[in-house]
Amino acid sequence: MKFFEHIAKKIFRENGIETFEGHVAYSPEQAVEIATNMGCAVALKSQVLVGGRGKAGGIKFADQPGEVYALSEELLNSKIKGESVKHILVEEKANILQEYYISVATDRTSKKTVVMASAEGGVEIENLAKTNPEKIIKYYINPLDEFLPHEAREIACKMGIESELISKMGGVIYKLVNIYKKYDCDIVEINPLVLTPGGIFAADAKLIVEDDASFRHKDLIELSGTKPKDFGFVKLDGDIAVLGNGAGLTLTGMDMINLYGGKPATFLDIGGGSSEETIKKALNLVLNYPPVKVVFLNVLGGITRADDVARGVVDAMESANREIPIVIRLTGTNEEEGQKILEEAGIPFEVSMEKAAQKAVEICNSLK
Repeated sequence: MKFFEHIAKKIFRENGIETFEGHVAYSPEQAVEIATNMGCAVALKSQVLVGGRGKAGGIKFADQPGEVYALSEELLNSKIKGESVKHILVEEKANILQEYYISVATDRTSKKTVVMASAEGGVEIENLAKTNPEKIIKYYINPLDEFLPHEAREIACKMGIESELISKMGGVIYKLVNIYKKYDCDIVEINPLVLTPGGIFAADAKLIVEDDASFRHKDLIELSGTKPKDFGFVKLDGDIAVLGNGAGLTLTGMDMINLYGGKPATFLDIGGGSSEETIKKALNLVLNYPPVKVVFLNVLGGITRADDVARGVVDAMESANREIPIVIRLTGTNEEEGQKILEEAGIPFEVSMEKAAQKAVEICNSLK
């Protein structure tokens, strides 16, 4: 779950990281009013959920309120990397003395949290990672260990920060790690973190929360005005749609399809506690995906109930615009009720994942 810069900065401020004064505008008139009330030079920043907006022309600067209308109108009628700009952040223009880079992310290879930091931040950070990777400090944190303030100061020292700024830089790093943990993030990032005559500020903010943890952060969902995805959906280059309740089970189903000579057309994780409505939405999605010739639904009921799955399947198949064969492996919680619902609807099922996957491939091959 991604958040716009202005929302991420609100979270940062609430957790002790300083940002510049800024307000959101949805029209050129609002932007002019905000800039006039602020009474200073401003940055007009497109609020989009893609990176590289600065290079793409998504940030403009206005020294006078009279310049704001035309620039904000230009931004609000633009697209940044295909994403329409619907609102902008009107923010105090910074007097930057130095730019830094800090991020906290999940490193899935090491199964640890990694803090990445550099004394060189800004739009060229990606080039720096390629040309001078030694300038980006990496500090790994065991997720079972407490991250302490002295470790944050150690990272600041390794960055080569001036001695008088080490405590302040360490404070920002420490707070960013705490935000990462508090909100179950995939990544939190400040690029650039800037030094100004008034102190150290987050000039930009990136916040991505793990979708599966969104139920713990309803305040963030309300703040963003969005709702979390019902499921994870990835298009692949095969012709057998693979769905499962859980990423691991879905991947295992894909492996089974590959084992028996088939090719998955989708990866679709309906989640560990899917409702009847979620099942129906997921099936409607793959049934209307043109490359799909057969659907393989792989469900091992735990929190997900087999009878809910069965009712969702029946509803989806009855309302489908295309007649696509479906092979279901259904077992687990309330499996007898679920299997009875499928039997009464004339929809076959298996309790063995291997048999179901093999049958899905055989049906697909017969249609070629």
